[in-house]
Amino acid sequence: MLIKLLAITISMLILGMVVELVRREKLTFKYALSWMVLAGIALFFAVFDQLLFKIAYAFGFELPSNFIFFMLLAFFVFLSLFLTIFLCEQNTRNDTMAQKIGILEFELERLNQFLEDKTGNGTVPSGKEPSSLKNSAPMTQKKEKNPS
Repeated sequence: MLIKLLAITISMLILGMVVELVRREKLTFKYALSWMVLAGIALFFAVFDQLLFKIAYAFGFELPSNFIFFMLLAFFVFLSLFLTIFLCEQNTRNDTMAQKIGILEFELERLNQFLEDKTGNGTVPSGKEPSSLKNSAPMTQKKEKNPS
């Protein structure tokens, strides 16, 4: 009975911690969902422990603890795979952002160089627009706003 109470308490603590982290915006719901499901399953099997014994024996495990360890191992393998996918997506986004920043820095340097060559002090006379930049092909395309 003491082990059952301990399992219920730990499951409730994990569930409460995850909900609190989501509430404080330290963890997004997208990533908290797997932890909440794990805590919910643990809480369910802590309350209905005879069902855990039956499922463990149905899958061929001699002891329910072996079944629990196997399921935790499987959970963490899938969680690791999920986080690896997320990490790869973030790396791709970082590469794209670095390339866009490089293009913007190049365009800014080109514009500054043009202004220094044109005026000598880096300022454009009022009403004058750099004509060489009008005729050159833009390096990035600006999206036009749709009025509708």
